[in-house]
Amino acid sequence: MKITPQFLFAHPAHFLALGFGSGLSPKAPGTAGTIASIPIWLWLAQQSLVFQSVFLAATFLIGIYLCDKTGKDLGVQDHGAIVWDEFVGFWLTMMFAPTGFISVFLGFCLFRLFDIWKPWPINYLDKHVHGGLGVMLDDVLAGIFAGLLLYLVSIFVAL
Repeated sequence: MKITPQFLFAHPAHFLALGFGSGLSPKAPGTAGTIASIPIWLWLAQQSLVFQSVFLAATFLIGIYLCDKTGKDLGVQDHGAIVWDEFVGFWLTMMFAPTGFISVFLGFCLFRLFDIWKPWPINYLDKHVHGGLGVMLDDVLAGIFAGLLLYLVSIFVAL
């Protein structure tokens, strides 16, 4: 299904779930969505850990609704253009990392790797948990895996 600008702006949930339009990229919408989430991370990284944690919890919970509503309206539960889950997953990855360009680049690469590869249990959640929660959970778990690996790397290598 080709998503039109009218669909993008038809409901605020669509605009957010489609990553402000970044999910409409004809090639690699998940990667485009992750790239679009970086400026928000650069702002978020300057906030306290408590603020980051509350923000991530809120965006995860809101994301369940956004992804469910947009998926239902598209008629495809986890349409490739839905990238809010990539936003939240990447932000979660970066919570584990020191700030800086190398950390952002490595966090981006690791998150995309885990999001695309979907090792167990990510692939299990992707196949067995449905609706907005399912859309969000596999990327959150990919973010946790990527973040833990990024944290371990940062311990042994100055990032």
